[in-house]
Amino acid sequence: MINFKQKELIREFFHSIKKKFPEVEFVSVTEGPENPADLWINITEPDDEDREIELIEFAGEKTTDMLLDYGYYITIMTRRNPEGIGGMKYQEIFAG
Repeated sequence: MINFKQKELIREFFHSIKKKFPEVEFVSVTEGPENPADLWINITEPDDEDREIELIEFAGEKTTDMLLDYGYYITIMTRRNPEGIGGMKYQEIFAG
């Protein structure tokens, strides 16, 4: 179950990504397969490989900051084909 602070961090994280990489879209948030306490923000991947590398580097810094500041491991997972990915959808994270 995602708590209020995690939702807040996910919203801030995704908004900072969207501002710098407007071509990506939110898909869902899922638990990491190895540790359910880890959260993955599933997003569409950029078409350009160089942009994807920039995105991964940008997200890595944010992920580290959240882990050190709040103790939550929240990262991104880029998806070429986002169909069929479960997890919490946009409305559940961004609506309140």
